Amino acid sequence: TKHVIKNIQWTTAKNFTVETGQQQIEELISTWDIHESWLHHSEFLEEEELKDRKQYHYRACWGIPTRRKPIPRATASVYFVIVISKFKPDTAPVEVFYRLESSRLIRRPEQCQFREKWLKDIIENKIACLERL
Repeated sequence: TKHVIKNIQWTTAKNFTVETGQQQIEELISTWDIHESWLHHSEFLEEEELKDRKQYHYRACWGIPTRRKPIPRATASVYFVIVISKFKPDTAPVEVFYRLESSRLIRRPEQCQFREKWLKDIIENKIACLERL
């Protein structure tokens, strides 16, 4: 059976604001199949002006707090970029990309379903490094 990739309807360039971008990232995250024990917070990082586009950078920081350890030993970040082309009409939807903190691979939400395992791997690797120190 073919796995359905969940995505959302992204806003148009002319309706985009930094706040809308963050709300839509939260909306996208809500479509991800992640256990409820994972908590995250998202934040706007910066706006970047380039010759052919504007890029808006965000981060979602993930962890699994527990009663015994309310502050997780390690967290995993997912970095998002919302791109507004200077050549496309302002009625075109924004483009969205994301990457994991441990990876240079850039993914598109409409092409790749997010996996909880990626967050687990980052945190397990960080904890393993901490224990070696």
